Amino acid sequence: MTASYNNNYIFMFAFYKGKISFCFLFIALIFSVKFNAQEIPPIRIFTPQDYGAEDQNWSITQADNNFIYIANNKGLLEYNGASWELYHSPNEGILRSVKVVGDRIYTGGYMDFGYWTKNKYNELIYKSLTKNQNFSIIEDEDFWDITEIEGYVLFQSLERIYIYNIANEKFEIIDSELRINKANELNKSIYFQKLGEGVMEIINGSGNLIIQSELIKDIELVNIYEFEKSLLLQTIGNGFYKFENNILTKWDIEADELLSRVSVYSSTRLKDGSFILGTISNGLIQLDSKGKVILEIDQSNGLSNNTVLSIKEDNDGNVWLGLDNGINVMNLTSPYRVYNDEQGVLGTVYSAAKGDDNLYLGTNHGLFYKAINSKQKYKFIENTQGQVWYLKYIKGSLFCGHDRGTFVINDTIAKQISTELGTWNINEIKGNANLLLQGNYKGLNILEKEDNQWRVRNKIEGFDISSRYLEFFDSNKILVSHEHKGVYKIELDSTFYKVNSVEKLNIEKGIKSSIVKYNGTVFYGFKNGVFRFDSSSESFKKDSVLSALFSEDKYISGKLINDEVQNKLWGFTKNEIIYVEPGKLTNDLQGNVIEIPHNIRKTKSGFENVLHIEKDTYLIGDTEGYLVLHINKLKKDAKKLYLNSASYTSLQNEFVSFDTSQPIELENKNNIIRFRYSTPSFDELSRSKYQYRLLGIYDYWSEWSDNGEILFENLPHGDYTFEARAITGGILSNNVLSYEFTIEKPWYLKPLAIISYFFVALLFIYVLYYFNRKHYKKEQQKLIKKKERQLKLEQLENQRQLIQFKNKNLRQDIENKNRELGMATMNLVKRNELLGNIKSELSKSKSLNEVGKVVKLINSSINDTNDWELFEEAFNNVDKDFMKKIKTLHPSITPNDLRLCAYLRLNLSSKEIAPLLNISHKSVEVKRYRLRKKMELDHEQSLSNYIIEL
Repeated sequence: MTASYNNNYIFMFAFYKGKISFCFLFIALIFSVKFNAQEIPPIRIFTPQDYGAEDQNWSITQADNNFIYIANNKGLLEYNGASWELYHSPNEGILRSVKVVGDRIYTGGYMDFGYWTKNKYNELIYKSLTKNQNFSIIEDEDFWDITEIEGYVLFQSLERIYIYNIANEKFEIIDSELRINKANELNKSIYFQKLGEGVMEIINGSGNLIIQSELIKDIELVNIYEFEKSLLLQTIGNGFYKFENNILTKWDIEADELLSRVSVYSSTRLKDGSFILGTISNGLIQLDSKGKVILEIDQSNGLSNNTVLSIKEDNDGNVWLGLDNGINVMNLTSPYRVYNDEQGVLGTVYSAAKGDDNLYLGTNHGLFYKAINSKQKYKFIENTQGQVWYLKYIKGSLFCGHDRGTFVINDTIAKQISTELGTWNINEIKGNANLLLQGNYKGLNILEKEDNQWRVRNKIEGFDISSRYLEFFDSNKILVSHEHKGVYKIELDSTFYKVNSVEKLNIEKGIKSSIVKYNGTVFYGFKNGVFRFDSSSESFKKDSVLSALFSEDKYISGKLINDEVQNKLWGFTKNEIIYVEPGKLTNDLQGNVIEIPHNIRKTKSGFENVLHIEKDTYLIGDTEGYLVLHINKLKKDAKKLYLNSASYTSLQNEFVSFDTSQPIELENKNNIIRFRYSTPSFDELSRSKYQYRLLGIYDYWSEWSDNGEILFENLPHGDYTFEARAITGGILSNNVLSYEFTIEKPWYLKPLAIISYFFVALLFIYVLYYFNRKHYKKEQQKLIKKKERQLKLEQLENQRQLIQFKNKNLRQDIENKNRELGMATMNLVKRNELLGNIKSELSKSKSLNEVGKVVKLINSSINDTNDWELFEEAFNNVDKDFMKKIKTLHPSITPNDLRLCAYLRLNLSSKEIAPLLNISHKSVEVKRYRLRKKMELDHEQSLSNYIIEL
């Protein structure tokens, strides 16, 4: 905090509540209007959401590595150029002060002070200096300032100054009944104010009054400076006082009237001798070393808040502002100055011109002007509302190409000389001092100077295509470019009234393309490169030098601009502004690259414009106003890249930091690695970009990115080297980060595991051999058994076949026997029938005695039991089980019944059976009937079928 402490109490409640009094807001509004046209340094804005802490920032310091540390309501903020880190206050109180001394970062806050140091993981660790001491902190004591001198660190509250000896860690305390204001180190002495008494100097550990004056006795001091061998005392609202030769006088400066109307809260003196004053509600004011106002910036024209609580000039000349709400970085040494049209009055700047007294801006809202080097706001030139495309001084007149036609501007008066809609461009005609060629939406026109006044002479007949870009390459031959149609070669008649010929050239058309004449040569630029027009062949040929600068991968616009005053050719790519100029010793074109991305410079793609203002100063129009570029201030120094932290994790676990001072070997599961790196460069328009590669898996550099963090996931085992580099303002960092690490093989690939695999493999082979052997023996036994079964089956099959063969033979035998039995039976039947017939015939004979003998002989032959026995034996051979089965089923049947059954089984009829039994047919039927009864057959059941089916 660099401020008066009375104000701290007066406004503290307002700060905590986020309110500012109406009178201060009113003053801020007045001054924002008065100075809203000034060009200011680029300002980088960080909101509480950006840095992840609370709104108020009370003190700022910088370490030797250029890292920034800020005392915030929530704790200590660290900014490394790429990312913010918040370290919470140990007691959850507000930090009011911070100061880097050596490798320690001292902080003071609510009822505590101490220091932070970095551990091996680059993380800050806090140590309180108020614990276990022989003194006690005063209730509700806040430590507002920290000062360092010759091995001592002073912690200053409103009631005390604690003097800490770094070497022996001892304390001395300066008490005061009166309020103490800011302690300053000047020329190896410490000065502070006792409000109501005067300015004190610390001598031998105690305060000695050196300035006692009614002029400042009750006026709160904001700061004390050395100035021209005297002391310069800055007050809250009474300007500056000089203390010289023991006399205190008012420092009479130009800014006194302004300082009497503001309330200053913080201040610092810059290396160039100027002063930066931070106010309560009016933003900041910069005074030169003589007290003249250089800048006034507030929320209306650049700052994000009007209350400046702390100020710090860093090692690169940037001014850091700790605000009541946020943090801003003002790039005072930047080669750029910015004019932002915060109110939206101007709009997008499409063209600009510089006269003797005025600077003109042509925008989509019309034509504006202001006096050169003034802080007046831009004024609108009447009758020019609408789109302005073109501004240029030609033959002493300022021409304005407008959507509504053409105007000639005389100081602040616009006179319309053409109503032909849409004037894109105007070119001089060589050899015709009073004629100009004009390109419009619908073709070409000729302007003529007559009676010292410009007017439209005629429209050129024969070409009605929009002619935004046109250039002469001969006295009456021109090239006209149309981004959607291509490039035309046009020959005009000698009077410039009509077109003799039109030819479309054999070159590709291109969106946002253009043609321009530079050093007597016409160039055509589009996404495929830059082409040079060859007048002899009347064709375009690719220019290798310019095409390399405006390559297709960087293409955003083919717009080329000829700076005739400085003989430079300007162009724009995605991340660069490029200008080309002849070499100092040769006419060979040399390219110069200004690193500034399109999204930061905010130029209108395809409508870029550049105006030379003076020496090496240029105005570049953009969508929100314009940039002023001072080429001679472009920085060429290389920045250093720092590896801020490295950590690893496995899936779904917290990141674990590790020491990057030596290589590390990580377990295989910890194969997710994160690196954070940065270059502490704080230019808003020249931000650092980073590249990385991981040798061992990604051997090629990545694309440039503004992200200072990279996460490698699921890395396989192996040895890796992480490398990173940065580029700032087109200059590579002066170092390349390199860190080696190893991810172990998984446990299953380590030597012990491999040895185990070997023995397990041997055991497996043995077990496999054992079980294979056992298996093959088992299979062999199975095979043997199978073969035995097959042999048995074959034997059984052979036996079956043999049995079948025997059965077949038996069946044949049975069939033969059946045939024989049938034949025998039939023979018996025929024999008995024959004998019966003979008997019948003999019975008819008259010689009865002889006949009787014959009949008796026939009867004995018919009833011969030998025939039955032979028949029975043959029958049993054929059907041996039949007799037994029928006897078993029907035990009551007689032998005669068996004979009948046998004949019935042979399916003989009663008629055929009768001769065999030597009985009549009716007797056979009677026997059949009796047999049915013995067998107890049903009436419907056939006796023959029953016997056959048994």
